[in-house]
Amino acid sequence: MPLSPDRAAEGLAEKLWDFWRGYRRNKGAVFGLFFLIILVLIAVSADWITEFGPMDTGIGRPLQAPSGRYLMGTDDLARDIFSGVVHGARVSLMVGFTAALTAALIGVIIGSISGYFGGMTDDLLMKFCELFQSMPRFLFALVIVVFFGNTIWNVVVVIGILSWPRTGRLVRSEFLHLRESEFVMAAKGIGMSSARIIFRHILPNAMHVVLVTASLEVGAAIITEAGLSFLGAGDPNLMSWGRMLYNAQRFLRTAWWLAIFPGSAIFLTVLSLSLIGDGLNDALNPKLKRIKR
Repeated sequence: MPLSPDRAAEGLAEKLWDFWRGYRRNKGAVFGLFFLIILVLIAVSADWITEFGPMDTGIGRPLQAPSGRYLMGTDDLARDIFSGVVHGARVSLMVGFTAALTAALIGVIIGSISGYFGGMTDDLLMKFCELFQSMPRFLFALVIVVFFGNTIWNVVVVIGILSWPRTGRLVRSEFLHLRESEFVMAAKGIGMSSARIIFRHILPNAMHVVLVTASLEVGAAIITEAGLSFLGAGDPNLMSWGRMLYNAQRFLRTAWWLAIFPGSAIFLTVLSLSLIGDGLNDALNPKLKRIKR
């Protein structure tokens, strides 16, 4: 019998509160979430909180140190570093979350099919996974971007396609364990289809693995994009933290602010995502929840 809307809302609120109680026990995870929320708000409102565009040149003197007028200084083309960091947050976060979502979708599909059906299907899909894992991800991404173009969407697709094996293997592992559970056997006994069993019954119980891994993949994607841009293989039409580091290479000894601010932004963002991953694992992993209770 379906629940009434009020009962369903109460159940959802109770689950969210239970999640938050488990999540907030990890103080580092709370800090990471707070930092990420602030960063997202800054990225969304970048056009309103900066006076200059990230590509605007000649706004002052070149290589001007941080001051009251230019909070993070200017670069060799007299571009505002603060504007670049703020707008770069938008690009880097978009790349990170979109690439992680792509990797999660591919990993969930392949991992769930492999773990649920097993046998020859499992062997073939895991060989396919091992093929991707054996590739040097960054080097392969660099080659593909150079050959097919360094637009931002090419970078996102390449990172996403090369990042799914970890999610796929973890989802497979969960499915191998859960497919022998009583509720799965009962669903099979009443003739429920494999697709419904996978997506309605098993996958929700494996989502903690997907969410934790996806949070880590966001940080990995940001670092990969920054590395590509640092080598000059990023999108030249957009300002990202990696491109700012690329522009700062010639001035590391004479203008420290060109590298320290975008570099710190990458470090703090990836650190916060790692802390969030730890908090999600504490709050969602059923094994840890049982131990703490």
